[in-house]
Amino acid sequence: MIVRMKLVSPLSPYLQTVSRHSRKSLATVSSLSSPEKQKVIVISGPTSVGKSRLALELAKRLNGEIICADSVTVYQGLDIGSAKPSLSERAEVTHHLLDILHPSEDYSAGDFYRDARAATDLVLHKGRVPIVTGGTGLYLRWFLYGKPGVPKARLDIVAAVWAEMEDFQRNGDWCEGVEHVVQAGDPSARTLPVNDWYRLRRKLEIIRSAGAPPSAFPIPYDELRNQDPSTDLEVKDLDYEFICIFLSMPRVELYRSIDLRCEEMVRNPDGLLSEASWLLDIGLRPDMNSATRAIGYRQAMIYLSNCRESGGKSSVEEFSDFLWTFQKASRNFAKRQIIWFRNEKTYMWIDASKNFDEIVEFVCDCYHGNVSREVPKDLEISRESGGKEEYKVMKMYQTQNKYFVKPENFESILDWIKTTQGNCATLVKV
Repeated sequence: MIVRMKLVSPLSPYLQTVSRHSRKSLATVSSLSSPEKQKVIVISGPTSVGKSRLALELAKRLNGEIICADSVTVYQGLDIGSAKPSLSERAEVTHHLLDILHPSEDYSAGDFYRDARAATDLVLHKGRVPIVTGGTGLYLRWFLYGKPGVPKARLDIVAAVWAEMEDFQRNGDWCEGVEHVVQAGDPSARTLPVNDWYRLRRKLEIIRSAGAPPSAFPIPYDELRNQDPSTDLEVKDLDYEFICIFLSMPRVELYRSIDLRCEEMVRNPDGLLSEASWLLDIGLRPDMNSATRAIGYRQAMIYLSNCRESGGKSSVEEFSDFLWTFQKASRNFAKRQIIWFRNEKTYMWIDASKNFDEIVEFVCDCYHGNVSREVPKDLEISRESGGKEEYKVMKMYQTQNKYFVKPENFESILDWIKTTQGNCATLVKV
């Protein structure tokens, strides 16, 4: 059983290194030193498609550093369930925005924008290539286009909102808390995920600060789209020369990869289940904050909470149900990622199932300006859905597990659950 130390959230390494003044200086120096925009590579795609592998290889070839655009890898101790780069990979290539927060803390798109932009300045100042990699669509949209002009709440307003919402959260009255914010002036509060208290409070802070909801403030991405439907206008108005890649692959192949990754995350007791158990041990509950809403951790915490409720008992069927739920949630997330990025016109769509070396060469050539920004026919994949044929195939899709097939395949993991969860205090009844 893994023994985890209590973690203290440090400042991000780049924020320790680069002061606010020097970050501004770096941006000014870089803009004056060359009439050309500096280049930044952005790699995105659905979960399990191979983003990290491509980013690592590009970093090695281009003298780059990786800036992680992921809402889970920012958390300390959440390694397996977030598919965090290994220690050996981090030794080969410098990574930013990994392990910067304790899981009890929240992290927003605004936080990412601030941190990722600071990291980008730092990497460019070192004469290296920033490679921003991840699948969190809103993070990347703000990184490219800028964040909305929403005012920052004063400390007294933040404190007042905390006091205003405290009873709702302590009593678990999510619906009443939402209606309180709706009555204050923001009907969009009803669209928030259940128990996302951080964002619910933030909506109320904005109303109390500015007298208007977040939707009243301009969003740079929307402003650019509304100026002209052409992608050329969007690209030329950005402050860096972004080389944006979206990796995808045929849906069945992608889903098989996702299902296998989910199995691999839970087949070893020291993997996702151990990390989820630790979250419960430190007093967190499913859906409590950003970390506990993350796919994989949420399902594992619910499953282990039920195991604790039953004294550490779990059947093959119960574990299979948990695994199936985890796999399905991951596939649905990948589908949402693909739909989101169909509207992001700055990305070149590449089929990750094609020859890896050819993909790497193409991106390197794009960076060096050796080719036009047009994906070769043998590497491209359509950003549109596969139509009726794909729909028919996906309607018949069934998971085919590799590791959890026979009853004996479950024995070691169920023994681990019995040993580690039987004497745990039940923190939440699900």
